[in-house]
Amino acid sequence: MRSSLLADAPAIREPRHAPVAHVTRGGLIEGVHHGSVVVLDGDGHVRLALGDVEAACYPRSALKPVQAVAMVRAGLPLDGALLALAMGSHSGEERHLAGVRRILELAGLTEADLRNVPDLPYGCAVRDAWARAGRGPSRLAQNCSGKHAAMLYLCRLSGWPLETYLEADHPLQRAIAEVVGELTGQRIAAVSVDGCGAPLFSVSLHGLARAAARIATAAPDTAEHRVAHALRRHPEMASGTGRDTAAMMRAVPGLLAKDGFEGVHVAALPDGRAVAVKIADGAERARIPVTAAALARAGVEPRLLTGFGGGTTTGGGRPVGGVRPVPALAPPTDALASAAAAAAPAPRPT
Repeated sequence: MRSSLLADAPAIREPRHAPVAHVTRGGLIEGVHHGSVVVLDGDGHVRLALGDVEAACYPRSALKPVQAVAMVRAGLPLDGALLALAMGSHSGEERHLAGVRRILELAGLTEADLRNVPDLPYGCAVRDAWARAGRGPSRLAQNCSGKHAAMLYLCRLSGWPLETYLEADHPLQRAIAEVVGELTGQRIAAVSVDGCGAPLFSVSLHGLARAAARIATAAPDTAEHRVAHALRRHPEMASGTGRDTAAMMRAVPGLLAKDGFEGVHVAALPDGRAVAVKIADGAERARIPVTAAALARAGVEPRLLTGFGGGTTTGGGRPVGGVRPVPALAPPTDALASAAAAAAPAPRPT
């Protein structure tokens, strides 16, 4: 898409977030998480906007499917589990490490060629086992290593410099920036550096949801369809065992979803309905229940989302409250009634 057809970059300002989740204890609201939520219908129209969905924000790892589309368009030949890993924030399980090694092997490279920041595995159980074994941070274990390995593989195939692949003016990053603009439908507001060291492009939450919808609804034989198919088929390769985003994709048929640090989450359905969430304080405990509530507002049957309703607040070892989306995110009454009717057992013949 030509830049002249893109909307202006979103405004860089202090986002006008709104309450999106309550932390309750004993019937009182003990804490409030602010944030922003956008819900799009299948035609791309805004069904719900809560907070400031047009302000510039950093999607963090929620932008990885868009980055993957750009790389596939540029010639990245990965598919299936390895393509899912290329857009992953993986837990550092052995299957993830083996996948990264395989991508590097295909490129004729090694872990030493990676330029991401060394880290311990992201998955709690894996990280604990890693530490017990006396292992320190590594580039391979860092949760973005699949993306970095894919970037290097594409650079090798394209004849682009390897040492500078993380520079914003590198051909790879320029190609990614162009696709970010195209799929979000807007110019990039700012460029920074993500935690892993890769360039990070700022768009609006609305633009992020629009990009996810375009990937989720793409026609066969497109880069977008390849990315969507890989992520849907292999959600644990883009996250890990027991991770909430993979579990949500398994629970909701056809769902495409990706989380990101600082409380960002984006999800889209095959018919174009999409949601994007940003929790202002980056709290993980609010991200999933708010995303689930947004999906229910988009029309996903609430019964499919019952496992994502939020954590429990305990007192003296007993449940006394929890993390709950604000009433403004509650699905319409008719949607709840339809879901209840669908879940009800069939009446016995009299």
